[in-house]
Amino acid sequence: MKVTYYVEIFSSWCYWAEPTWSELKKRFEGRVQFDWKIALMRKEDFPRSRELCDWFYQRSGTIMKSPFMLNSGWVDVAGEGDYANPNIVAEAARSLGKGDDTVRLALMHAALREGQKLSLLPNALNVAAAASEIDLSKLKAAAESKAVRDRVAASTAEFHQHQITQRPAFVLEDEIGDKAVFSGLVQIQPLAATIEAMLSDAAAYATHRAHFGQPPKA
Repeated sequence: MKVTYYVEIFSSWCYWAEPTWSELKKRFEGRVQFDWKIALMRKEDFPRSRELCDWFYQRSGTIMKSPFMLNSGWVDVAGEGDYANPNIVAEAARSLGKGDDTVRLALMHAALREGQKLSLLPNALNVAAAASEIDLSKLKAAAESKAVRDRVAASTAEFHQHQITQRPAFVLEDEIGDKAVFSGLVQIQPLAATIEAMLSDAAAYATHRAHFGQPPKA
């Protein structure tokens, strides 16, 4: 079974979903394959001011009963950077062997907790290089490569092919062809329950196959 997590570095709801993602990986370790993919937000999806961003953070923070408020300092009011940059840097780190959550979480923390302007590529590169210990020049070359940017574009297109708009999104697929899609949910209960149900169904199919073999030919 496979679970794919579609994430955007600047998404506050992805930030709130990270504990769920971590717990799912622990709970189903060895039974489920987990992977994350970048799903870029459109430029028009971003807040136009820090005040608007703060309003969203007040809403999500109170819903999540957070003891702290996220930091809107990353908002690029002057339009000097590109919001895709930290996402591309995360994918670049993956291409250089750092495919776990370490770099992605460091970038998210720097932006959403510390307010760093990661829309500026040098800032995003510095954070990722420190978190991954990847040589800065190698990381920059990867982030600027067509291959990495094409992968980010492809995973974003794949996200939209599921006909969903909200991040985080989780796509659950099993070996018997079942698929469940969750878009915008951050609580673990519905995800864990669905994974358990799908694993149970797949196990039942395997049991039947062990007793009766493959279906008879038509």
